[in-house]
Amino acid sequence: MIFAILRVFDVFWPVSFLANGFRRMALFRLQTLLICFLALLSHAALAQRAPLAGFGVVLMHGKGGQPAFQIASLAEALEAQGAKVVRPRMAWSGQRGQPTSYEIEYTAALRAIDPAIAELRSAGATKIVVAGQSIGANAAIAYSARYGKGLQGVMAIAPGHTPDRWTRNPEIARGVQEARALIAQGQGDTKRFFPDINQGRSFEVSATPRAWLSFFDPQGPGNMQMSAKAMPSIPFLWVIGRGDMLAAEGANYAFAKARAHPKSRYMEIDSGHLDGASESIAVVTDWLKTL
Repeated sequence: MIFAILRVFDVFWPVSFLANGFRRMALFRLQTLLICFLALLSHAALAQRAPLAGFGVVLMHGKGGQPAFQIASLAEALEAQGAKVVRPRMAWSGQRGQPTSYEIEYTAALRAIDPAIAELRSAGATKIVVAGQSIGANAAIAYSARYGKGLQGVMAIAPGHTPDRWTRNPEIARGVQEARALIAQGQGDTKRFFPDINQGRSFEVSATPRAWLSFFDPQGPGNMQMSAKAMPSIPFLWVIGRGDMLAAEGANYAFAKARAHPKSRYMEIDSGHLDGASESIAVVTDWLKTL
C-alpha cells in the first residue's frame, strides 16, 4: 500500500517544482510518515482484536473433571481475545464428576497453581488472574487467601465444594469422624474408601484419611467462607447460575466475607452448575477488561 501511494506521488509530483535531491528527501519523509501512520492503524486494529493481551489466567476444572471439558469453551474465548490461559490438571480430576482419588492434601494440591503462574509469566503475561469452576473456584479463593498479593484478580465461576454445609450430611459427617480416628491411630496415609458428594450425587472415592479430611473438614482449607475472609483486597468476581444449588445462599455465603474492592463483582447468570463456565464468557471477559 505504501509503495502504491508513493508511486502515485512520484508520477504526479511536478519535476520543475523541486530539484531532484529535495524531491527525493520529500519522498523519503512521506514514506516515513506513511509507515508510522499505517503502524498506528495496525496497532489499533490489533488492540481491538486482543483486548485481553497481557492477561494470564490459571483456569481450574471442577471435581471429577478434566482440563479439556467444562472449562474449555471459556478458555478458548479468553485466548481468542488475547489472554494466555493455562489449565492445570488438579488433584481432584476424574471422570463424570467423580474424582479418581484424593491422595494429597488440599493445601498441597494448591501448589499446582505455582508452575502454571510461572508458565504464564514466562510467556509474557503481566496480569495474573487465578480462576476456576466448582471446586476449581474454591481452590482459586483458597490460593488467593494464601498467596494472592501478587494477583491481578480472582474469579470464582459456579463455585462448589462446601464442606461447611455438609455437616448436615450423615455420610460425610461419619467420614470426618472416621478419618480423624484413623489419623490419630497412625493410619492417616493408608488408602481406603470414603464418601464424597458432587451436586447432590453421593458416591465413594479412594483416598487416604489425611488427604480426604483436608478436603472435607468443615473448618479446613476447603471452607470457602474462611478462605474469602483471608483474601487480600484484590478484584474478586463471583459468577453463579440462578439454577445452581449454591445460588440460594446468595452473596452473603462467601463473596461478601471477602475484603471490599471497588472492582469486585457478584454476578448471577442464567445457567446451572455444569454449564456455568460456558455461560459466563461474556461476564468474565467484560469484567477482565475493567482490571
